[in-house]
Parts: sequence; C-alpha cells; structure tokens
Amino acid sequence: MVNITLGNALALFGAAVVLLIALHGWWSARRASPRQPATGAGADAERVEPGFEPTTTDAPASDDAPEIRSPSLRPPLRLDALIDALVALPLESPVSGEFVLSHLPPSRRAGTKVFLIEGLDSETGQWESPAAGHRYGELQAGVQLASRSGALNEIEYSEFVQKVQVFADAVGAVPDFPDMLDVVARARELDTFAGPLDAVLTVTLRANNVAWSVGYVQQCAARLGFVAGSVPGRLVLPAAEEGAPSLLALAFDSQAALADEPQASALRECTLSLDVPQSDERAEPFPAWHNAARTLSDDMDAELVDDQGQAVTLHAFAAIGTELQTIYRALEARDLGAGTAAARRLFS
Repeated sequence: MVNITLGNALALFGAAVVLLIALHGWWSARRASPRQPATGAGADAERVEPGFEPTTTDAPASDDAPEIRSPSLRPPLRLDALIDALVALPLESPVSGEFVLSHLPPSRRAGTKVFLIEGLDSETGQWESPAAGHRYGELQAGVQLASRSGALNEIEYSEFVQKVQVFADAVGAVPDFPDMLDVVARARELDTFAGPLDAVLTVTLRANNVAWSVGYVQQCAARLGFVAGSVPGRLVLPAAEEGAPSLLALAFDSQAALADEPQASALRECTLSLDVPQSDERAEPFPAWHNAARTLSDDMDAELVDDQGQAVTLHAFAAIGTELQTIYRALEARDLGAGTAAARRLFS
C-alpha cells in the first residue's frame, strides 16, 4: 500500500491546478486566434491559396476610354437612344477609321458622364466604335443621360457639345445638336425612373464565436466558385455569360488583405452583395445570392444581419425575392431589363 502524506497530496493538487490553468490558457488563446484554412485538403486547398492573382472579371471601365478596359472579356460600349442623347454628324464623303481615330477627343467624358463617337461602317452597315482599316459614311456622337452619379446637367451637356464640335470641325462634319433644355429634361426623367429601381442587395456575415483569417474566408468562398476580384479584400462569383459583370461579390477588410501576414489578421465580418440591375434575371442571381449567404453562414459559423444589425431570416429573404419581381418587371417595361447593356450602363 502506498502512503500519501498531506504534503505530497498538496503538491499533487497544486500541480493539477497549474496544469488546468495552462490548458485553459491554451484553449482561450486558440479560440481567440483567427480560424485558419484547412491544409492538405486536395483540390480545395490548392484553389484557395491567399496569393490570388488579380482578375479582370471585376475590372471597372476606364474613365477616358469609350470601351470597357478589356474588350476581349467584355463587349464594347454602344450608343443607345434609350439612355443617350444622340447627335448626328453627317459627312460629305466617307472617311477612314484611321482618320477618325486621329481626331477623337483625348477624353470621352463630360463631367461624370460617358460620351461615345461611332461610325456607320460602309461595308457592314453597322454602327461601331471607330477602328483602323474601316471606312465610315456617317458618324454620330452621344452622351449618357443618367448614371448612378445622377442626371446629366447643363454644364456636362455644354462640355459634351464643346468637345464634339471640336471633333466635328476636325473631320468636316456638321453636327445637329438637340436642344439643351430638352436633353436635360430627358435626363432628369430617366434619373427619376431609375432611382427607385437601383437595388444592390447586401447581407453581412458576422462571426458568432471564432474570428476568421483571410485564407479561411477565401477557402470557404472558393468552394462556391468565388475568385479574387480586382481590388484587395474583394472576392467575386463570375457570371456564366462571357463578358458579363460578376454575379456576386464578397467583401472584407482590405487592410487585412494587404497586411504583411494576412493569415494573422482576424476578420469578424464580411459582406455579400448582388447588384440587381447589372445581372441578367435568367442567370437566377437572387437564388445564387441567397444560397451563398446561407452556405457561407453555415460553413463559417456566422450570423446573417442587415445594415441595421438585424438578423435576416428566411421570411426576410422571401420578401426580398418578391420585391425583386417588381423591379425586374419595371425595368423590362422600359426595355431596360436587368443585365442588358443599356441597364448596365445606366446603373453604373
């Protein structure tokens, strides 16, 4: 039989207490550190390395260019009477694309509004952005009436007229400008119509317990098909349609993404958004947004909340889906269906 003295018992008890304190400290530290991505998980682990290469899927249009910055991925902008004020530029005789290009204004913006110049191809009979090797029998210019920056105003229209007049003088065209008051009135009406339909759905995922590392967020999002966007702290779900804007965006703290050790950064929330007018309804963007929100919430142990911090329930998602139908139908009635080229320009 082993005899345990009081002193030995107290020593053993003290050692046990120290061990329990150490274990508690280790567990608390582990809970406090950001959740890290799984390693050695086959294909998924390879897809979500934190060093994503930038992609042009989410690239914005250049301020001065008349076309989307990467025309190989996105179609060029085209004038549309639904959202542009058009100006005819008749020519005495056809001109070459090289001639037109050499006289284009250095900037195709009037204030915050994009304006474009197109030529009527003598062979195809189609309006297009001027290109070398083509000949054009007619030219036209147009300025966008409204965008998310507001309606075209008198100062912007005057700047447009001035720039187009200089171009017209250089190419030998005689422009026929519409009346300023009529153009500005059209712009205000279009902006009034578009305002209530400019819906961007946003839901915030907020960590319930353990914070996340950048890599963990990337890993969970990658399982749903998200890739790196064009700016730090932004992941996007590419659309199935080639050249279309991203279907969804998942954003988190850009400073964490730019940190020297991003995996040591602790993220407690990120935002999932859907730009409604930019996405074709046929691609079912709302179900994709809803599914991504619920899946990420489960995978990341996160609560779904709105911009007021209130929980977003299944009932709330259903109500949003019903409201979206009203928006879709209103856009279609104006021939500006969500995801069309004109709608994407208007709501940009």
